[in-house]
Amino acid sequence: MLSENDKLFMERWEKERGPESTFSRKLLAGLPMAALFCLPILLFVMMVYLFLPDWYAKVSNTSGATFVVVIVALMIAIVFIAYFRMHFRWEMNEQHYHELKAKLKNQSE
Repeated sequence: MLSENDKLFMERWEKERGPESTFSRKLLAGLPMAALFCLPILLFVMMVYLFLPDWYAKVSNTSGATFVVVIVALMIAIVFIAYFRMHFRWEMNEQHYHELKAKLKNQSE
């Protein structure tokens, strides 16, 4: 027998599984958490670049242009984390939905 939560989940997921499977919806839904994950790194890099640019160049023997590469890499990481986090979540919900459908089918037989 399916619980009330399982029935509510199945109803909600039947409505939402199509729209939530799009790339843009996954990306937009995952951006806040991905930004929170990468924000401390981004802030640290920006603070070093803004307040201590000579120190970094002296210590590492690289130009200040490497900061641009780091910023671009962090932006790519944000997009990657945002999409794949939500895609994983969508796959878990889809798997749970199919398990509940199978359980419901076995009960009706």
